[in-house]
Amino acid sequence: MHIAIIGTGYVGLVTGACFAEFGVFVTCVDKDKSKIEKLKEGIIPFYEPGLEDIVKRNYKGGRLNFTTNIQEAVEESLVIFIAVGTPPRGDGSADLKYVEEVATEIAKNMTNYKVIVTKSTVPVGTGFKIKEIITKNLKKPVEFDIVSNPEFLREGSAVEDFMRPNRVVIGAERPQAIAIMKDLYRPLYLIETPFVITDVLTAELIKYATNSFLATKISFINEISHLCEAVGADVKTVAKAMGLDGRIGPKFLHAGLGFGGSCLPKDTMALVKIAEEKGVNLGIVKAAIEANRRQKERLTHKILEAFNGSVEGKTIGILGLAFKPNTDDIREAPSVYIVNTLLEKKAIIKAFDPAAIENFKSMYSEIQYCNDAYEVAKDADALVIVTEWNQFRNLDLERIKKIMRSNLFFDYRNIYEPKRLKDLGFIYHSVGRC
Repeated sequence: MHIAIIGTGYVGLVTGACFAEFGVFVTCVDKDKSKIEKLKEGIIPFYEPGLEDIVKRNYKGGRLNFTTNIQEAVEESLVIFIAVGTPPRGDGSADLKYVEEVATEIAKNMTNYKVIVTKSTVPVGTGFKIKEIITKNLKKPVEFDIVSNPEFLREGSAVEDFMRPNRVVIGAERPQAIAIMKDLYRPLYLIETPFVITDVLTAELIKYATNSFLATKISFINEISHLCEAVGADVKTVAKAMGLDGRIGPKFLHAGLGFGGSCLPKDTMALVKIAEEKGVNLGIVKAAIEANRRQKERLTHKILEAFNGSVEGKTIGILGLAFKPNTDDIREAPSVYIVNTLLEKKAIIKAFDPAAIENFKSMYSEIQYCNDAYEVAKDADALVIVTEWNQFRNLDLERIKKIMRSNLFFDYRNIYEPKRLKDLGFIYHSVGRC
C-alpha cells in the first residue's frame, strides 16, 4: 500500500516513519524545501529518541520518501493523512487554516478514490468540513472517504507509542474505509492491540476528552500537593495510595510544576471552546486549566519568598528547560514562566537541559547556558529542578553543596528525599512534602 503524510512535524514524521517500518510505502510531504532536504539527509528537526534510526533505515530502504510535490504524493497514494498543525487562536479555539489549505490541495489533485485521514487534533465536526471542502474543489466527481484517526503519541516515547499503542481509534462512515484502515494497521493485530471503531464525530472527541482527563489528573494532584503542605502530609505517599486503586491508577499522579507541551494546554482550551459553542459548561476542565496556571505561579512565588521577595542580582540555576524529559519541546513549558518571572525581577539565570537549550536560546539570549548540572550549580544562590531528566536523579549532592554560593534547593519534580537533602545542609523545597 502507498500512503501520503501531509505535514512533517512531530506527528506527521513519526507517523510516516513508523508506517514505513511496518513495510508500507510512505511519501511525506511538506512545503518547507529546506526541511525536506534535511530529512533526506537523515537530519530530524526535533529531538525524539529512536526516530532518526527509523527514518534513515526506511529512507535508505526505499519505503520512506520526502517531497514538496503534493500532486505526486496524492496521485500515487490510496490513503492520505493530514498531519499539519492546529495552533490555538487567541480565544483558545483551534486554528484550522492549515488543515483547510491541505484539504483544498488534495481535492485539486484527486483523480480516483482516496481515504482522507485526519491525524491532526481537530475540533469535533472538522471531518465534515473537510468533506465539504474537498467536494467543492474537486476538478471532477471522485469518490472518497473521510476518516478520523487521532494520535496518542507522547513526546519522548512516540516511536514506542506508535509501535505498541494502547489502542487505535478509527472513525469512519463506510465499511470500505474501515477495512482499508484496518489493513494499514494490520501489524498491530499481531500484538492484539485493541481497535475502537466508531463514527467520525466520536473519534474526533476521543482525543480531546483523553487529554483533558489527563490534564485534570495532573491538576488534581497538584492541588492536593498544596493541601499536603498546609497540613503536613506527604503528597508522594498520598498519590501512591491513590494509584493503587484500580479505578484510579498511578499514571499522571505526580505532583510538580504542572502540565505543558504542545497537547494538554492547547487541547484543554480547545475542548472548552468547543463546548461553549454548543452551550455546554465544562467546569472541571476549566478548573484544571486554572489550577495548572496557579501551580506555576505558586511554586515560582516560593522561590521569591526564599529571598524575602527580592532576587535582584541573585544567581539562580535552572536544571531542565523542556516541558518533560526526552524532548526538546519548550512550548508551554513551566521553565518559561519561571525564567520569565525571575528575569523580570532582575535575577541572573544559569541553565542546562540535555536537549532544549537551542530552542530556549531563541527566546532568552541573556541566560548563561551551561554544559552540565555542576556548571549550573557553581556559585548559584539557588538551584531549581524543573524537568526530571534521568541525569538529574543521581547528582553528586555533596559536590553541588560545596560549589553553590548558598544552599537553597528547589526540587520541583520530587526526585530526592527531603531528609537526605536536609541532612546535607540544604534548605530544601519540594512539592507537597514537608
